[in-house]
Amino acid sequence: MCEVTLSDAVYLAAGIGALGAAVVPRVVFRRPLSMPMLFLAVGMLAGLWAVPTVDPVRSRLWVEHATELCVIVSLMGAGLALNRPVGRRGGAGAWRLLGIGMPLTIVATTAAALILGWPLAPALLLAAVLSPTDPVLAAEVRVGEPTDDPDDEDEVRFSLTAEAGLNDGLAFPFVLAALAVAAAPTGTAGWAAEWFLVDVLVRIAVGVAVGVVTGWVLGWMFFRARPRALRLSEHMEGFVAIGATFVAYGAAELSRGYGFLAVFVTACTIRAAERDHGYHKVLHGFTEQIERLLTVFLLFLLGGYLVAHGLPSLTWQGALVGVLLVLVVRPTAGYAALLGGATGPQERLVTAVYGIRGVGSLFYLAYALGHTGLFAAYADRLWAVVSFTVFLSVFLHGATAAPVIQRLDRLRRSSPTPP
Repeated sequence: MCEVTLSDAVYLAAGIGALGAAVVPRVVFRRPLSMPMLFLAVGMLAGLWAVPTVDPVRSRLWVEHATELCVIVSLMGAGLALNRPVGRRGGAGAWRLLGIGMPLTIVATTAAALILGWPLAPALLLAAVLSPTDPVLAAEVRVGEPTDDPDDEDEVRFSLTAEAGLNDGLAFPFVLAALAVAAAPTGTAGWAAEWFLVDVLVRIAVGVAVGVVTGWVLGWMFFRARPRALRLSEHMEGFVAIGATFVAYGAAELSRGYGFLAVFVTACTIRAAERDHGYHKVLHGFTEQIERLLTVFLLFLLGGYLVAHGLPSLTWQGALVGVLLVLVVRPTAGYAALLGGATGPQERLVTAVYGIRGVGSLFYLAYALGHTGLFAAYADRLWAVVSFTVFLSVFLHGATAAPVIQRLDRLRRSSPTPP
């Protein structure tokens, strides 16, 4: 007689999860629900039933690499989906959110944590890991699949997608700043000059350069290489997107640049190589499927962690920081950043509010805690606050995004000027 093992249950759960990842997005389409909401809730129910959970403090390395993989796959899909380039004019909203909104968010969140009694280094780390709009969980407010119409994207979706693609790379300098503050003698700022020169200027430049070069080479190979075997656009194989993702990320990290930034720039450069080609839809479709499977898996584990460890470790001060970030800080900073832009007040408000926190924040925290032991005393509290903020963002934004975006679309179609 065969014995039932834990691996059998894992296969069953994985199969149900994969089928759910295919079915749920179609069930919740245009409803005040989202796939992340449902799978996070399922994970929390599993945690209540005493199903074994993953503790990111004790399983940090595993969590870091799982979230890292999910983010880079999502960034490739986001870059391929954009129908128009993220230029100085066309991407003005995204650049405003990055150059003005993101620093304001970090400063305000750091200040809130300091007021509630956190020391500077962990307060800055918390603000940095929670600063980026997530490319993974923003499906309801992200651009859709690639088309051949550059005017097929409204400003809200385009700005949030471009912001999510770029700010996961630009958040890294602030994470590294928190590590530098923790390591520096109290009250000194000797780290600041090297941080700005190396971690801000050089590593961003390297990430962009690697992305441009990798994207140009792959774009030439996909669409214009003379040997037909190299001209992969004629074979329409979607898994090539994963190869492009790994090449860009690995090359940038080995070159000491920001890999997240390189992946998104690579995707945008590949798209620009032959903007109207149908192969982009194939590549995007494959990355979207892989991203969805990884998202289901991670959210299920996050739900179990929240019930077993995260919420029990959460203090009222930490919860207040998360609530302030989602409901006050990001909307205010985003709206201020977009003032004077081309969008109308309603589009500006929606763009500001829907800066979703997600898997990228989980990666940055796992990365930071793995590169110094100086935050060990705050690890449980940091994970509790970050996971609670992601939970709040998933449910609040997930419940409201679809009806809000639908209403904005109706207003846009009925009005000659931006709503």
